Amino acid sequence: MVTSKDTKVLKSFCGICMDTKAPSEMFSNATVCGHLFCSDCIRGHVSCKIKENIVSVKCPEPKCKGVIGPELCRSFLPKEVIERWENALCESLILGTQKFYCPFKDCSAMLVDDGGEAVTSSECPNCNRLFCAQCKVAWHTGMRCNDFKRLKKNERNPEDIMLMQLAKNKKWRRCPSCNFYVEKRDGCHHITCRCGYEFCYGCGKKYDKSHACNP
Repeated sequence: MVTSKDTKVLKSFCGICMDTKAPSEMFSNATVCGHLFCSDCIRGHVSCKIKENIVSVKCPEPKCKGVIGPELCRSFLPKEVIERWENALCESLILGTQKFYCPFKDCSAMLVDDGGEAVTSSECPNCNRLFCAQCKVAWHTGMRCNDFKRLKKNERNPEDIMLMQLAKNKKWRRCPSCNFYVEKRDGCHHITCRCGYEFCYGCGKKYDKSHACNP
């Protein structure tokens, strides 16, 4: 503590901004290490750490291992920072193997796998949309998880899955070369795709003069 000759009011020194402040402007991590800093500097220190996704905020005093908790910062930190901090602390207590996030990017709510009965179709409690709890993607209607996992990454969008289901129902064939869907309405099984690749509509294999199959 130092005494200001001008105001005759006891003031404390902040080691971050190197200024003296009134006791009402100071923050003390009294229950842990007792180091004093002004509330403005601690606000900036904590906010910066939370933005960096660091939930265990250390005391800014050099070599101090004390940790600052959100309960001591409620009076001067914005509500949204406190909420983000507390949510991050809760998440940090959950094992990485138990937590995952809603697959919808405009939601991304944290969800917890309690390790109970294996489920597939689930509803996100935050956005109320269906997703597959096994594949961690939007619900792949009409497709088993094993079939979904065999798809290429660029084929896993809901629209792509709907197209594949339609192709299956219509019995369309997919060109083995360019993956374009082809529908045969009449004629023989010899198909020449728009990319120039020739294949058999019956079995899907490359077509040549000696090709024969029993579709």
